[in-house]
Amino acid sequence: MGPGPSDVNPRVLSALGRPTIGHLDPQFFMLMDEVKSLLQYAFKTKNDLTIPISAPGSAGMEACFVNLVEPGDKVVVCSNGVFGGRMAENVRRVGGQLILLEEEWGKPVNPEKLDALLSKNPDVSIVAFVHAETSTGVRSDAEHLCRIAKNYDCLVILDCVTSLGGIEVSLDEWKVDAAYSGSQKCLSCVPGLSPLSFSDAALKKLKNRKSPVNSWFLDLNLITDYWSGSEKRSYHHTAPVNSIYGLHEALIILKEEGLERSWDRHRQNHVLLRDHLEGIGLRFIVDEPYRLPQLNAVSIPDSVDEQAIRKSLLNDFDLEIGAGLGSLAGKIWRIGLMGYASNNGNVLYCVNALKEALSKNS
Repeated sequence: MGPGPSDVNPRVLSALGRPTIGHLDPQFFMLMDEVKSLLQYAFKTKNDLTIPISAPGSAGMEACFVNLVEPGDKVVVCSNGVFGGRMAENVRRVGGQLILLEEEWGKPVNPEKLDALLSKNPDVSIVAFVHAETSTGVRSDAEHLCRIAKNYDCLVILDCVTSLGGIEVSLDEWKVDAAYSGSQKCLSCVPGLSPLSFSDAALKKLKNRKSPVNSWFLDLNLITDYWSGSEKRSYHHTAPVNSIYGLHEALIILKEEGLERSWDRHRQNHVLLRDHLEGIGLRFIVDEPYRLPQLNAVSIPDSVDEQAIRKSLLNDFDLEIGAGLGSLAGKIWRIGLMGYASNNGNVLYCVNALKEALSKNS
């Protein structure tokens, strides 16, 4: 019950154990096409380039920036936590001109600040932000931020690592141009894959680059030729066949439940957790309208040894919760309710374990 990886659905574990076949086998091509279609459902998009990158979410992030940002491009990164900071670092490393819009950790990105910043910088070409900031448990209003970016003709890069499957993600409706996620959060698959989706506008930017993509492995011009859906697919790399089996099964499970029902389940279990945590005196650091149901950040009470509590939970109850990162290290716990792990039984088990650990270590 930490910030990820989440518990893996037994059906996914079973899928991982299927016989390995070649990554150029026609049967595997059929599975790849199904994965693309299922990811389009999860992302709520018709983007043809909707695929899993053969690496974790951090590689999905880098794929977006290395393909879309050229040296000299002005890019606004809205940072309100660890992963917004990593977006900014990607811009620096690919030679973009970074304009950083910083927000207090635990607060959502402020749309009015973004509007004002873009009005002063009309030559910005890309806006990037984290939808669900894993380091703080805060949700930014993606639809509103995208609308502002589009008013200034900017492409939008969206981090959906913790949001996909847990809260609404609507790429086409919000007009997102590039989005990436992770297999190990609300999809409840094993770590190691990063679902990614590019709009037609993003592909146009990619095709019209003046300089080569500064990464061979993450060059989507090359990866697309492998995932294109045609009979003659170009060999790019040896795909992690069994991991893609697992992602395929995880996406089938999501579709069987339905997106709206999955979002509602995460919300209901968050409310149950919230009520119990507040009942034992713990307080959330994020204002209620912006809290992530799948990632709950709570303040650690004064005089409590937070490491001792987490050690007790792990050793005595076989339960993992997350520590704070960056400026919130030692100040918060991050309790995950993601995917298969988001259920009433886990909520009650976690709260009772916390009660006992706090009592023993007070």
